[in-house]
Amino acid sequence: MRHSRTLAGTAALTLALTLAACGSDSGSDGGSGDKLAELKEEGTITVAFAGEEPYSFEKDGELTGATIALHKKIFKDMGIKEVKGVKTEWNALIPGLKAGRYDAISAGMSILPDRCKEASFGDPEILYTTALMVPEGNPKNLKDLDDVKKSGAKLATMSGAIETDYAKSLDIEATQVKSPQDGMDAVARGSSDVFALTGISLRTMDENNPDVKVEVTDSFVAVVDGKEQVGAGATVFKKGDDTLRDAYNEELAKITGDEKAYTDVVGEFGFTDAERPKGDLTTEQLCKGELPDAK
Repeated sequence: MRHSRTLAGTAALTLALTLAACGSDSGSDGGSGDKLAELKEEGTITVAFAGEEPYSFEKDGELTGATIALHKKIFKDMGIKEVKGVKTEWNALIPGLKAGRYDAISAGMSILPDRCKEASFGDPEILYTTALMVPEGNPKNLKDLDDVKKSGAKLATMSGAIETDYAKSLDIEATQVKSPQDGMDAVARGSSDVFALTGISLRTMDENNPDVKVEVTDSFVAVVDGKEQVGAGATVFKKGDDTLRDAYNEELAKITGDEKAYTDVVGEFGFTDAERPKGDLTTEQLCKGELPDAK
């Protein structure tokens, strides 16, 4: 698996590379180096979430999920006692951050070059693979996006999600849906043959909806133009809020640098050591679009 590859670099190296990549953002887009002190004084940070399980969502009126669990621990250790959430549609997450509607984004957002131009990403905290949700029995025998293209299957992807970009790059016509639930519904009712999203999201949906006649394929790494589309999700900060981002990265490294520490925080949401960043994929690389050749 691609997640098993490690370099000599450690979490500390990852931090150093990321800071080097993002350090020039200070003061841009209205961010403030005093943001951390401001939030510590207030005792509260407000994060945007998209309502996607298992990353960040509401259950019984409580804000929960893997990225929320990370944030509750990390921001508390930073001296910020409370994490509040604002549910926001995916495509509005970064615009809302830039407009100052909240202080950070807690949605496991993939680190992509175009997004790095708009906002400041923290260090990787979740590694991603893609999977396909198909009808029970997988009647078209779909295993990856190449199979989808060859078969002519009707594909659904989530608006703003990385799988939409994959489909476009591979010249696959896709119907965009607003939410993971909409994607599952499309497959269940037959208006789409397949729904592509991150593997852990689809597995969680399948487990939570045992009566829906769908199944999820094994995860895979998409290949576009001969490059493995390896990816990672991170917390997103407003450009210029460097002190806040840097302090967050320092605490994050203590968690991602240790398997037990990582699974202690996010394990209950289905995340394992396979999703833990190992130091071989950095924000600097991902913001530059530097991806490895497919093997």
